[in-house]
Amino acid sequence: MNSLELMIDEHRYIKRMLAVIKKVCYKVMDNEDIDYKDFFKMIDFVRNYADKHHHGKEEDFLFNRMVEELGSAAEKLVKYGMLVEHDLGRLFMQQLEEAVNKVIAGDNKARLDIIANAIGYHDLLTRHIDKEDNVVFTFAQNNLAKETLDRINKESFEYERNATDNEVQKKYIGLLESLENKYEN
Repeated sequence: MNSLELMIDEHRYIKRMLAVIKKVCYKVMDNEDIDYKDFFKMIDFVRNYADKHHHGKEEDFLFNRMVEELGSAAEKLVKYGMLVEHDLGRLFMQQLEEAVNKVIAGDNKARLDIIANAIGYHDLLTRHIDKEDNVVFTFAQNNLAKETLDRINKESFEYERNATDNEVQKKYIGLLESLENKYEN
């Protein structure tokens, strides 16, 4: 497995969390009794697994090298596509957190903001992952120099080993599985 395949594998976990987010939003919309604090668990997963762990590898090891080595086509794809979408995802999470806090404080109307931001994130990341899996990573694999890909692999797997030592993957995959089990219906 190379680093791009690892990133695609991580997308599978992120997509599973997106499915949980959508299920819980349906329960909010249907006015079911849920624990709104579970949204904080979803936000934690997004911020620390999807963003810090996964997007960290993309931003620190892959995207910058694509821009340096592949020129304007990569620059447009990365700077005006992928990085903008990463930032938009962060905004959705910030606004989702604010909405959850309002609902917990008694503002029932903020349930709409929960749904809007959570589903906005869901839809953004669903399209974003599809672009990365089918366009960005293929473009990188086919066009970056072998030495560059080797360096990205080395750095990504060192990063991954450190995360494993700190049980990052174990923690967040466990969190995902517990939320899947809780909201399986």
